[in-house]
Amino acid sequence: MTNEEPWPRDWLRGVLELCVLRAIAEGPTYGYAIATSLEDSGLGHVKGGTLYPLLSRFESAGLVSVEWRAGEGGPGRKYYRLTEAGYAELRDGASRWTRFTQLTRKAIDTTTTEDAI
Repeated sequence: MTNEEPWPRDWLRGVLELCVLRAIAEGPTYGYAIATSLEDSGLGHVKGGTLYPLLSRFESAGLVSVEWRAGEGGPGRKYYRLTEAGYAELRDGASRWTRFTQLTRKAIDTTTTEDAI
């Protein structure tokens, strides 16, 4: 797999919420900037039809607060900021995800199998 090939959709689906929470943790930001940040980090393009419903769920769950800001020469933007519940969700989720990836890495590590041959 080269760096240009997209990640399997199921992989990104499994970790997207945490990555979006992490992007928002950097400070108040808006949807397009979040999508750009995710793409720049190598996760690939996240469509608005995936990102904005997720942000709405975060808002309904109290994980983010929302503020409309006027645009400079353009339409206003909806800025998202993590709430204390959002930071707690990020900390807990990141810890659990790290543990999960350690376990899956151990389960699929081929080094042990190659050494046995």
